[in-house]
Amino acid sequence: MGSIADNMGVVTRRIQKATMAANRPADSVRLLAVSKRKPPEDLRVAAAAGQIAFGENYLQEALEKMAALADLPTLEWHFIGPIQSNKTRDIAAHFDWVHSVDRLKVARRLSDQRPADLAPLNICLQVNVDNEDTKSGASLADIPALAAEVLTLPHLRLRGLMAIPDPDQPEADLRQSFRALADALAQLRQAHPEAQGLDTLSMGMSGDLETAIAEGATLVRVGTALFGAREA
Repeated sequence: MGSIADNMGVVTRRIQKATMAANRPADSVRLLAVSKRKPPEDLRVAAAAGQIAFGENYLQEALEKMAALADLPTLEWHFIGPIQSNKTRDIAAHFDWVHSVDRLKVARRLSDQRPADLAPLNICLQVNVDNEDTKSGASLADIPALAAEVLTLPHLRLRGLMAIPDPDQPEADLRQSFRALADALAQLRQAHPEAQGLDTLSMGMSGDLETAIAEGATLVRVGTALFGAREA
């Protein structure tokens, strides 16, 4: 595998090619570098190559990286892992985005605990789009009611939806999973025309980003293709 900088170039070209193939604007898909289990030095290399947004799954690991990279204040931190209620205060205080909100209790805690001097916390609702027993996320059926409640919380900004479809399903089924998430976001926009910023579909990873972009992804979460395989 190439260097991190080289890998970023490869992934960026994949995104650009897929975006063009879908007849979408060139800047309509963002890259989120999934950096869990990778040292701060790797993130620093990626940042030097132009990467801004980094996704972390584990709170303590992320906080240590934030401290190590405090001299890079323009980095954007996204929490993408399961959320335990006892971790919401630190998540609310230190992250710019949270992709993995799947219940109202957590959303309320994040809003209540967001420091007053910070901008509202950008939120994606995690959808268990294939109804897998082992996956976190709200069901598609529960999303309208959950979104309506989250939109009332003063220190959150609902940006869209996130999903991790079953990567082992046939291509046609994977495409349908992505399409279902895109349809759910379109329905939210229609139901809440007053909502500002319902613009994010966080879907697609190293192996399926092209399919996700074809179905409307605006943010792809890529780890392995950038940083190589992760340690267990």
